Amino acid sequence: MRKTSVIPLSRLNDSERSMPIEIHPPRQSWADDFASLKRAIRRAAPAGAALHHIGSTAVPGLVAKDIIDIQVSVDALELVDRTAFEREGFESRSIVTDHCPPGLDLADGELRKLYFKNRGRPANIHVRERGRFNQRYPLLCRDFLRAHPTAAAAYGLIKQRLAGFFPDSAEAYYDIKDPVFDIIMEGAYDWAKLTGWSEPPGD
Repeated sequence: MRKTSVIPLSRLNDSERSMPIEIHPPRQSWADDFASLKRAIRRAAPAGAALHHIGSTAVPGLVAKDIIDIQVSVDALELVDRTAFEREGFESRSIVTDHCPPGLDLADGELRKLYFKNRGRPANIHVRERGRFNQRYPLLCRDFLRAHPTAAAAYGLIKQRLAGFFPDSAEAYYDIKDPVFDIIMEGAYDWAKLTGWSEPPGD
């Protein structure tokens, strides 16, 4: 199943399409950057929102693009004040849905989100509703890779190889990387059932 924290290719804007793909060694500073961004997001987010560090920079030892992905889980998207996020330095973008994984027929509500980009240190802010498919997905994805370093390392190698072949083509990079995640996440769902995984509290 496709990694829903990734920007849908059809909705990449021109600047994002042209951005070079650069994969960096793991950095301790990514956790510190999340903590710093979290304070600003907390001021903008509605009361009761849960914040999680998601994506590759949230997996210790995993190579990644130098972009922090953060999920903000809310009871309803309508509770979010976009202006409050803008005041904290987060630009609202037009992306409003995540990918629907192949073979699934999901209602629009299961994939809707609000999306912001930080004006300073590169970061993507994904605001999703609690209990939705796209809200649960990146948390399970992250925790599965944290618990399986061999799978994480193999995924990291694939990203490095793709960046080497397609350094200037975000579309080619994601066209190949996304199906790899479809395979990884089949194992993640089995692991979740076996271990009794449940959504973790906010970071």
